[in-house]
Amino acid sequence: MNEQTQLTVQALHWTGHSLKVLDQRCLPQTIIYHEYSDADGVFKAIKSMEVRGAPAIGIAAAYGVVLSVRQHSEQSSDNWRSKVAEDIAKLAQSRPTAVNLFWVLNQMTELLSRIQGNPGDEFLRLANKIHEDDISANHKMAEFGADIIGNAKGVMTHCNAGALATGGYGTALGVIRSAYKRGLKSIYAGETRPWLQGARLTAWELAQDGIPVTLVADSAAAWLMKSGAIEWIVVGADRIAANGDTANKIGTYSLAVLAKQHGIKLMIAAPTSTIDWSLENGNTIEIEQREAKELLPECYEQAGSLVTAWNPVFDVTPAELIAAIVTEKGVVLNPGEKGIRSLQACA
Repeated sequence: MNEQTQLTVQALHWTGHSLKVLDQRCLPQTIIYHEYSDADGVFKAIKSMEVRGAPAIGIAAAYGVVLSVRQHSEQSSDNWRSKVAEDIAKLAQSRPTAVNLFWVLNQMTELLSRIQGNPGDEFLRLANKIHEDDISANHKMAEFGADIIGNAKGVMTHCNAGALATGGYGTALGVIRSAYKRGLKSIYAGETRPWLQGARLTAWELAQDGIPVTLVADSAAAWLMKSGAIEWIVVGADRIAANGDTANKIGTYSLAVLAKQHGIKLMIAAPTSTIDWSLENGNTIEIEQREAKELLPECYEQAGSLVTAWNPVFDVTPAELIAAIVTEKGVVLNPGEKGIRSLQACA
């Protein structure tokens, strides 16, 4: 990786023969990497949220395909393509909302259809490019976003859209990192229930890089806004429709509504690979539902219990509540007025 990647935090590490994944479920108490040498292991790492964040999911899947190609092309010279195609299909089932996953797997499928020569080298070259391009995109959008934030006295973020969720540096957290270098003083992170990505990951990640951050309970967000402490909310995205409607971690829509009430602006920072041009709006974005047991105490998991749980992982924020969508290709201000098709010409 290039010099831009040299942060304390790295979610993914390609060893040359395997993929090491930082188990984000164990943070911040324990730092442990698991090593995977086949696509099935990578699938399980994505499905279980050991690795999470739309760009990081896509990058992990890319290396998962590399591992599949190496495994099957060495074992069989006859049907390795069909075996790899099966692994690609399985990886596509790991997380349905993150469009980066499908963007990456589509590239891998296209390469599979035309590959000549040593397949392992070609697939690794593509995976490395996807990884490097994501890091480069992070840095570009970080500067664009910092330009827009200017001398804001404070910002708030939700979930984790940092180096842990990307190839390195981060989308929303990349913007905040760059703004901090320019003098941003106050950074707030919401807990992000129920998985606490803000409390466990964002706070930890910023601390690793020497950046001070204040953690707030999710239910305190409105009061924080009313206090005048923040001027911007900066978040990432898992899928963006062509009109600018944005799917992101559950709770983002709540923050957007509260921000509108308090005259605070919402920024979405995401690479163009997160935009799903096939969707005119966010009404048809598939929202991943996870198991009720992630929310319920064990006493409610018994047969016959009258208590259940509704556990959507994402929600969709309408474009009219978004002040800016920042990508590596450029910025769209007030996307609710005209959508984001202007970015398509730059892609």
